[in-house]
Amino acid sequence: MPLRTQNASSPAQTSALWPRLVLGSTSPYRKELLSRIGLPFETCAPRVEETAQPGELPRDLAWRLAQAKAQDVAAQGSGDVLVIGSDQVAELHGQALGKPGTHERATAQLQAMRGQRVLFHTAVCVVRPQTGYMGTRLSTVTVVFRQLSDEDIDTYLHAEQPYDCAGSAKAESLGIVLLDAIESDDPTALIGLPLIATSQLLREAGADPLSWRTALR
Repeated sequence: MPLRTQNASSPAQTSALWPRLVLGSTSPYRKELLSRIGLPFETCAPRVEETAQPGELPRDLAWRLAQAKAQDVAAQGSGDVLVIGSDQVAELHGQALGKPGTHERATAQLQAMRGQRVLFHTAVCVVRPQTGYMGTRLSTVTVVFRQLSDEDIDTYLHAEQPYDCAGSAKAESLGIVLLDAIESDDPTALIGLPLIATSQLLREAGADPLSWRTALR
């Protein structure tokens, strides 16, 4: 299982009563978010094709891919492993917006989103094969974009280069200046991993983050 250790804490410090925590993602944004909880975890890249199925709604795509990522990484492990999988899909007028990949595609995305309300669906799935647990949550954030000029868009993209982000906007950094409003019940969901939902799922899986932190002392 090709895992990388995150330096939140040494895995050797974790009690044998606790599972190995694995983030099924190599996203630097998700790694940074999960590290905020302060638990030792490892990372593993899921082997999942992220293409939408015919007629699949954006929120359903995020839900399915989060589950697929968690299940794929869990299948690569052994012993008591607790895997977190997540996926984010942006939605404009019922259509999914993926990661642009290029400056030209990012420009087209932001031009289409200016003055619009865009939904960012972020799903998280936690799997613990040893106990048979699997739980999934979906957090949707509504983002209201300003009436951006072409110059605004070009300046932002050259400064931020957010070509690996769904919807081309990094609200946690310079992308915040593109927005008029953010409506959400979890401020971390827009960045890529809803930590409130993740914490709920960890508790359901028998791995309360606060109790786990106590065991690490």
